[in-house]
Parts: sequence; structure tokens; C-alpha cells
Amino acid sequence: MKNMPKKVRSKKLSSRVDLTAMVSVSFLLIIFFMLVGELSKPKGFALNLPDLDRGCGEPTVGCYKTDRFYTVLLGENDKIITYSGILNYSVEKITETNYSKNGFRKELTAINKKILEYSAAIGKPNRGAIVFIKPSSKSNYGNLVDVLEEMRLANIQSYTIENDFLPEESELLASN
Repeated sequence: MKNMPKKVRSKKLSSRVDLTAMVSVSFLLIIFFMLVGELSKPKGFALNLPDLDRGCGEPTVGCYKTDRFYTVLLGENDKIITYSGILNYSVEKITETNYSKNGFRKELTAINKKILEYSAAIGKPNRGAIVFIKPSSKSNYGNLVDVLEEMRLANIQSYTIENDFLPEESELLASN
């Protein structure tokens, strides 16, 4: 038995596993799913529509009251024509103004203030003007940018840019 080969024992390797990288990946995944979960929640916003007129009396557009409507027509040579409500039923006079601080900005601020006061008086506060901006094909891009800046300065929350002119509006721009 003396000549028996000795058993070769294998070296025992360390059974410890370095989990540092796994922990880092786990934390990154947790942060990612928390962020995605928060961003995927539906967000609501206030939709500020005009009041619905149940009787569909005049002046209305599709049974919506037009007391908050304000239209801005942009013409050639830096011309701005404005009116409140519907053109045919406008209670306010049709005005032609300019882009100066005492022109369009003053008028826009006054109209919005008047509409806000009226809305507060009837029990519906914070419902300002709904402005329709209608640039004609003869107006320039700079004029539209100036009007949008005036919307921001006058704190107008509801406005839209349209290119559909009523025949009366086209005549109004051509005549002035």
C-alpha cells in the first residue's frame, strides 16, 4: 500500500459571489419603474369651454354663448381689426388698432378684464376671453408672433389660430 498514489485534493475556490453589480442594476431598475409609473399616470387639465345656451337664442354659435368670444383679424401692412362676439351680432364696435403698447395690448387687457368681471358676477370666476386669431394670407409671420406674445402678456388662457375667414371678415379686411 505504500505505492498508492496520493489523492490530489483540488483547491477549494471561494464560494462568495460579488453582488455589487447586481445591487446597482436593481436600484437602477427600481428608479426606472418608479419614474415610468409616475409619468404614465393620466394627467387632467381644465377645459374652459363657453357656456351652453339651452334655448339656442341669439347670438350663439352651435348653441354656445358668444359673450366670451373675441376675434383678431390680421391684415396686410401691420393692420389689426378686432371685434367681440359674432361679427353680425357684435355688441362692441369693430376697431382697427396697431401693435403698440397702448394699442392692441391695452384693448386686449381691457376686454379680458371686462369678461373676467362679468364671469365673476354671474358666479363663474376665472373664465376669461376666448380669442380667435385669424391671420390673412397677406399678413406676415412676425405679426402672428407679436399677437401670440400679447396673448401671453395679457394672460389669455384660451385662444386658437384659424385661417377660415367668413365672407364678412374678408370684406372687412379689404375695406379698411
